[in-house]
Amino acid sequence: MCGIIGCVSAGGVAPILLNGLRKLEYRGYDSYGFATLDKGAIFVEKDVGKISSADFRSLPGSIGIGHTRWATHGGVTKTNAHPHMDCTKSIAVVHNGIIENYQELKAKMSSHVFASETDTEIIPHMIEEHMGLGLEEAVKKALSRLKGRYAVVILSRHDNKIIAARKGSPLIIGVRGRIIL
Repeated sequence: MCGIIGCVSAGGVAPILLNGLRKLEYRGYDSYGFATLDKGAIFVEKDVGKISSADFRSLPGSIGIGHTRWATHGGVTKTNAHPHMDCTKSIAVVHNGIIENYQELKAKMSSHVFASETDTEIIPHMIEEHMGLGLEEAVKKALSRLKGRYAVVILSRHDNKIIAARKGSPLIIGVRGRIIL
């Protein structure tokens, strides 16, 4: 079972992400990763193994996303660990669920370079194709083409925010101590 997290903070976000994912440790996983945004650049760190040995607290930025993975597509490798990015390294995505039609969608995207064997990697590439419409519209267009159940958190270097969305999978959003479902 995967676990995803996103956070916008006044200070450094990496320790918050790391602590949040460590609290999900009971769910079982084989790899983990983080992406943070700082001064228009996305920084990504990911690895295989137990998150209790992770120490990415030095990642810069006050906005970030994180993931613990239980492999459903592709082997247990750093390359298959989330977050996944688009060709321009401008969009990072973490995902929980299964994209049932990812192979069909991927086959139609021959101009994109895919690094992993996962179903998740299709998402940032699809968003990339529509970024001329702005991040929110690009995400809506991309997600409307996905079949399956999922929860995603998306980070873009062009925007100072994260976007979270779900279809059939649980997703909890908290704002300053309040839970918004």
